[in-house]
Amino acid sequence: MSLVELIAQADERGLAASGLACLDRCVPLLGGDDLVLRPLWASLADGSDWSEGLEKARGALGASEEASGKTDEAEVLARRMLDAAPAPQAAADIRLWADACSVASLRIHRLLDPVGDAAAPADTGREGGTDGMSPLVAAELRRQVTVLELLAGHGAAGLRRALDVSTEGRRVLRAVVSRRARGRA
Repeated sequence: MSLVELIAQADERGLAASGLACLDRCVPLLGGDDLVLRPLWASLADGSDWSEGLEKARGALGASEEASGKTDEAEVLARRMLDAAPAPQAAADIRLWADACSVASLRIHRLLDPVGDAAAPADTGREGGTDGMSPLVAAELRRQVTVLELLAGHGAAGLRRALDVSTEGRRVLRAVVSRRARGRA
């Protein structure tokens, strides 16, 4: 099943986890530590409102893009994912946010991939298949599909494994960001 189909069929928790996982993998661009979004994952697990945890995460990750003057497109996209996270979690808002996070995260990975085509459309591959994609972008697409499949197949019990998938992706992106920074120095 394609990523677009999985998003269309996902329930509210699956959508929230999908968007949160995309954001979580992109936290290295915002200078956040690995635990900054943990309260949001905990809210998904126990079904509570994540509004308070979201505000704390926004505070910990700094000001919005307009205030910070960031010009790097990857950082701006990551900031927008955080800023657009809906609080409270209304079903229609979560669906739009999860879909936008999916596209933004793929675009971020495309921008950061040293061998990829940064000019390729951001939603390439979301309809199915990773043919012709760079390894970094293809891996991100597979992670997004895996998170949605875990939640569809296991419900709340799939959250732990979805977090593990996200953590792996965050480590990969952190390494890419680190290499990129060394290359600029």
